[in-house]
Amino acid sequence: MPKVSVIVPVYNVEKYITETIYSILAQTFTDFEIIIIDDESKDGSIAICESIADPRIKIIHQKNRGLAGARNTGIRHAQGEYLAFLDSDDVWRNQKLEKHVQHLDANPAIGVSFCSSEFIDDDSQSLGTYQIPQLKNITPELVLCRNPISNGSVPVIRKVVFQDIEFIANYYGTEEKFYFDDQFRQSEDIECWIRIALTTKWQIEGIPEALTLYRVNSGGLSANMMKQLDSWEKAIAKTRTYAPEFMAKWESLARAYQLRYLCRRAIRNQDGKAAVQLINRALASNWKILIYEPSRSILTIFAAYFIWILPRALYNRIEKFAMNFAGKKQKKAIAKIKQRNA
Repeated sequence: MPKVSVIVPVYNVEKYITETIYSILAQTFTDFEIIIIDDESKDGSIAICESIADPRIKIIHQKNRGLAGARNTGIRHAQGEYLAFLDSDDVWRNQKLEKHVQHLDANPAIGVSFCSSEFIDDDSQSLGTYQIPQLKNITPELVLCRNPISNGSVPVIRKVVFQDIEFIANYYGTEEKFYFDDQFRQSEDIECWIRIALTTKWQIEGIPEALTLYRVNSGGLSANMMKQLDSWEKAIAKTRTYAPEFMAKWESLARAYQLRYLCRRAIRNQDGKAAVQLINRALASNWKILIYEPSRSILTIFAAYFIWILPRALYNRIEKFAMNFAGKKQKKAIAKIKQRNA
């Protein structure tokens, strides 16, 4: 039996899939299987996967079920003690699995191990910025409000964690076991992480290295952001059904953070009108984001209004300077965290 099962959902990613798969094969930790889920991909992605000769690769074909459904199929077939997830347009650094296996082996109470991420563009070039989440003392309210796990290519999770949260449903004509909720085409990650945090004994903890390279897609219109917000609201509504008191206390703050996050996406898409609307809604939901995270919240407010008001060329110069400054600061922060944990 392999120690780790790496689950890779694949749907129309022929531009990226070669780099994704080879980033797994280049891992310093080698006791793994790769389970590629063909989610009824229409392009040449699966042909590319089939051309890679490695006995650790297994390809499973299914009718399209979306990202949650593909991950669930992977979980059902996984043989490993630990399950790692890599979205098919993202990339891992070569010590990713080694670091997480060491982390989980040394800490039996930890069920979910995650890491920081570095942002890359469509051409796999670093954008010089990072996701640096809180790594320790992860509470359910932190998962709900700030989602330290951050993206689906970050976590390595004990298989028993999924056994603890599995549920039976009939979504496709027969009863099956589910872990992520197939009813969600977006926000399936955060819904699952919240359920783990609220309904199991497992600890969630991170390691400081930026071991995941997370691709920032160049697309993303305001309509897609509103679709993401709607999906997030459905995840919140589901959580409310089994944790009403918890949600009554934390929901407005979580919504404020989510709206601020979507505002930052609107800023990245240079949609000033949407950015201003979203940050105003965030403050209306819970203005205490100004107290809990003053720098990030105030900078987001300024950026939203600047991109709405200023000439685009002037804003772009300001943004470039700010991103370079933030990237250097984040790099130093990661180095300090690594030094402290050494």
